[in-house]
Amino acid sequence: MPVSIEWLGSVAYERALELQREAVAARRAGRQGDRLLLLEHPPVVTLGRSAKPEHLLLSPESLAARGVELHEAQRGGDVTYHAPGQLVGYPILDLRARGTPDLHRYLRDLETVLIEVLEAFDVPAGRVEGWTGVFARGATPPRKLASIGVGVRGWVTFHGFALNVSLDLAGFESIVPCGLHQVEMSSLARELGERAPADLDARVRERVERSFAARFA
Repeated sequence: MPVSIEWLGSVAYERALELQREAVAARRAGRQGDRLLLLEHPPVVTLGRSAKPEHLLLSPESLAARGVELHEAQRGGDVTYHAPGQLVGYPILDLRARGTPDLHRYLRDLETVLIEVLEAFDVPAGRVEGWTGVFARGATPPRKLASIGVGVRGWVTFHGFALNVSLDLAGFESIVPCGLHQVEMSSLARELGERAPADLDARVRERVERSFAARFA
């Protein structure tokens, strides 16, 4: 069965949480099929279930003064940052409908989708053993291009991935991204440099839709 893929534009983080709660309930009740919600967030720092206080480098008051919201998130992982120019994907998938539910395999499938997208733009990408996410292949220090943090209720997924396309990377200076001190955050636009097309965000979104649909159909 095909996955319904929906581009929602810019959505406040609190509203996105509400949309996910509604979508998960509908999927579990059988009222809707599998979906992928694609969107961007206004500047926001989110704290996953494993977040450590010392990985937030600015106080909530300092973040607010910079126009950055702060939210706790019911997902795996540590602390991360979202902003315009970053493509966020929230898959609402019933893993039981895809054979034996396997969360580890699901995470690897998400990474595979993002690796395929990056390599379609001639940016070599891959995994780093022991870490979840997608990195510039062979970079020293590691340069992270996409973060993944998921939640599951009754084997229905929510939360998902964040692919850095063209966002201002300075926003990551307020955190230790994903709790990884030795990692440098990067973006597709930064990796491409002068090769980045003017319509990069739209082209990446279209490629994500194709790769996700092929992997999860």
